[in-house]
Amino acid sequence: MILIAIETSTHQGSVAVLRDGELIFNESCGAGRSHSSLLFSTLERALATLPSGAQPDQIAVGLGPGSYAGVRIAISAAFGLTLASGAELLGLPSIAALAEGDFAAIGDARRQSFSFTRVTGGECVEGPLLLSADELAARLAECRVPVYTSEEIGAPLPIAPELRYPTAERLARLAAKGRSITARGDLEPMYLREPHITLPKAPKA
Repeated sequence: MILIAIETSTHQGSVAVLRDGELIFNESCGAGRSHSSLLFSTLERALATLPSGAQPDQIAVGLGPGSYAGVRIAISAAFGLTLASGAELLGLPSIAALAEGDFAAIGDARRQSFSFTRVTGGECVEGPLLLSADELAARLAECRVPVYTSEEIGAPLPIAPELRYPTAERLARLAAKGRSITARGDLEPMYLREPHITLPKAPKA
């Protein structure tokens, strides 16, 4: 069984390959808007580690929440690999791959709101929830597990979260165990809210 994982929901992107549970490739790559080409060169090196003629059986993608552009690029790359190999396409929450064990993950959801997720054993057991700054502070004040974030939080908090980034290796190991898989085949980035659309003003009579 060969599984390729792609994680680009933050600026710290990565690609990992598991072969029968053994990690045979693990490399970081930039995942910003201007660094998407680095993902494809990293994928080329990942594919070069496969035995001659071998194809991936599964491709796991981190769906966020996080960088919409980064996740879309990862999904597009995964679709291309699937078309070429016939591999099964799996989607997982990127936040489940922040760390091992039990923890809370928070993020800045913009427009004066924040995300909160509880992760236990690789599964999102609560959230992602959209909270106000006061609601987030109240939850963190009661939190008894480590708290992680992948970005600066623009609000005063009762505790300082530790900066962590999801990794393709953790994503691959979760997928290999069948943990935290939220989508198969047709993948979309995780949305914290519906897209905000500003309608044009009605023309004056």
